[in-house]
Amino acid sequence: MSSASAAIPQPGRTKAFLRLVMIEHSVFALPFAYIAALTAMFRVDGRVHWWELLLVTVAMVGLRTFAMAANRIIDREIDARNPRTAHRELVTGAMSVKHAWTGALVALVVFLAAAALLNPLCLALAPVAVIPMVVYPYGKRFTNFPQAILGLAQAMGPVGGWLAITGEWSWEAVILGLAVGIWIGGFDLIYACQDVETDREVGVKSVPARFGIPAAIRGARVCHTVTTALFVWFALATGAGVFFWVGLVIVAGAFLYEHSIVRPHDLSRLNRAFFQVNGFIGIALFVCALLDLLVRGLGV
Repeated sequence: MSSASAAIPQPGRTKAFLRLVMIEHSVFALPFAYIAALTAMFRVDGRVHWWELLLVTVAMVGLRTFAMAANRIIDREIDARNPRTAHRELVTGAMSVKHAWTGALVALVVFLAAAALLNPLCLALAPVAVIPMVVYPYGKRFTNFPQAILGLAQAMGPVGGWLAITGEWSWEAVILGLAVGIWIGGFDLIYACQDVETDREVGVKSVPARFGIPAAIRGARVCHTVTTALFVWFALATGAGVFFWVGLVIVAGAFLYEHSIVRPHDLSRLNRAFFQVNGFIGIALFVCALLDLLVRGLGV
């Protein structure tokens, strides 16, 4: 290493790893695991189990961190060929593959440890949750519908949140999980639209690359319509009160706004739709669900 390059301050490995896995994007899935867990607590004994809620948080963040790190590692050669992703840490050398794998494995151990502390069923099913996280980045190499794999992976969050509290299977949690999976799969359809030309050149498979941007946008609209219907089904299945229904109205409005600013021939506001609107959806519904449970008698 030259003296000039050595003089350039290098980011810490931890900071680089957190950037690599985009830790702040936990906001997309974590609120729905909380909704499932808190609803289960309301059903079990009507009070918040803070220790279990902490473990749910640790498990969710650990699994998502592992998934993102594995995704970045597996996709690093594809990322290097895409101008939009060529700045990522494994491409620029800000983080080595070895250190990325170390961080991923630490996150996986944290996830498994949290699952073990929750209950035997969570630990037994933990490997099942890991599988789609690893399969997803390979999906874009063999199927035009990798978003379906992503949706399956994300659907496990609410199911796991419910299992963490009750130790028992719940179809209500499955409904919420399907809603979340289809929602995230839908907005990933939109997100993939910005890489159509590069994906076709590189050979990456996706709905926009195979069927075109208009078809992907229409598919996302269908996904978010189905998501809204599933949220309504979950509300009915769990006897949700007025605040939750207010949250669903807000979510429906956010979906309408999202699809009004992203059009097949105008992707200029795609990042606003992806990051801001979808982050808002998760937080807004969680706040409304929490208020609803508190009003209905959930004790803290």
